[in-house]
Amino acid sequence: MPKPTKGPRLGGSPTHERIILRNLATQLFEHGRVTTTETKARRVQPLAEKLITKAKRGDLASRRLVLQSITDQSVVHTLFAEIAPALEGREGGYTRITKIGPRKGDNAPMAIIEVITESVEESRANRAKAPRAAAKSEAPKAESKSKSKATKSEEEAPAVEDTEEVEATEAADVEEPTAEAGATTSEEATEEAADEK
Repeated sequence: MPKPTKGPRLGGSPTHERIILRNLATQLFEHGRVTTTETKARRVQPLAEKLITKAKRGDLASRRLVLQSITDQSVVHTLFAEIAPALEGREGGYTRITKIGPRKGDNAPMAIIEVITESVEESRANRAKAPRAAAKSEAPKAESKSKSKATKSEEEAPAVEDTEEVEATEAADVEEPTAEAGATTSEEATEEAADEK
């Protein structure tokens, strides 16, 4: 059941409101989507859904009922020939309202109302794929993070080994020059002491 309308009428009088909603429905079926205010989108959605339901019946009586609201015969033909067959497997919920933020001039909340053209099976498949795709996209990120951590640890590990090797060679360099520079060992010291006596 549609949500009851509250607040002032669109356009001021009941006749003007009906004209506004019929024009919005006509544009919706002609273009597939319409950008309008959230209030108008919520008000035209039940009318559009009823018209699509009548178009799904496909008989002459339904076409005449739709022509009472939508006077453009080319749009009615599009509704009966293209939109209704595409929505044959769907049991309602033919339109979707998406909020898009405020309008720049007067800050009115705007929305896009569109006819859902994908079949029920496609939308179910998309919904089923979405969590899997999100999980798959998170998994490579986690793997790449672990790989990057592993490469960082590998990069740090050789650096530590390199510093140990450098310290060992520096220590060897320090010991070698002292031995070569004439620092005496215990045997040489005893020989020198014996020579002096």
